[in-house]
Amino acid sequence: MSNIKLFQDKKIRSVWNDEEEQWYFSVYDVVEALTDSNDPKQYIKRMRSRDEALNLNWGTICTPLEMIALDGKRRKVQTANIKGLFRIIQSIPSPKAEPFKLWLSQVGYERMLEIENPELAQQRMKELYEKKGYPKDWIDKRLRGIAIRQNLTDEWKRRGITEERDYAILTAEISKATFGMTPSEYKDYKGLTKKNQNLRDHMDDLELIFTMLGERVTTEISQKEDPETFEQSRQIAKRGGKVAGVARKETERELGRSVSTPANYLQQPSAQQLE
Repeated sequence: MSNIKLFQDKKIRSVWNDEEEQWYFSVYDVVEALTDSNDPKQYIKRMRSRDEALNLNWGTICTPLEMIALDGKRRKVQTANIKGLFRIIQSIPSPKAEPFKLWLSQVGYERMLEIENPELAQQRMKELYEKKGYPKDWIDKRLRGIAIRQNLTDEWKRRGITEERDYAILTAEISKATFGMTPSEYKDYKGLTKKNQNLRDHMDDLELIFTMLGERVTTEISQKEDPETFEQSRQIAKRGGKVAGVARKETERELGRSVSTPANYLQQPSAQQLE
């Protein structure tokens, strides 16, 4: 979206939401920028009155957050995150809003194509990583790791495990057995402080390889033993991770160094983080 010139020289007030770890933007400023209205507040009221669905969901789309108001004082104003702004812009019949609408239409069309042909989604992901500066051999491992992870979660679903919390517990068991650290501890080790930072996007080749090994072995054991309870799947996760952990330790003896490294992708000056 960085190449879509929507706001020109208009200043859009924004505030960082620590709880959700994402940016929120002034709805007033966005509407003013896209409509050139002399009274954005009245424009918003009219927009809500003619779009019943938007009005009904306004409390969900918009969040009152404190920022510098038009009178120069700090007070709560109506804000929205990127997803919320997209919904609001859909209700703005202005030529300045058309680039957004066209972009959204293109994204929707591309996602429909990817549903029909999943290889397109993989290619798009590969291109995104390339644009962020990741080397191609790393990208190949990362994409393979995503496929292995998907196979594992599919296996867990077949065992009746569907809650994200349970996935996190099982994943932590594999990671602990593989690296001696849970994913949250690993993120701390690498200095990753934001919730939306993907740990695996900050791993090097060997870290990715042993992550894949632990998850693939866990999948194989589960398919072989047909666990019926969560606790059985948890024990299998430990065993799968242990296989990778033993291989990691042997590798470290041969290399004379630790496989786990505090280095992360943010520390590479030639690249930008992929969120």
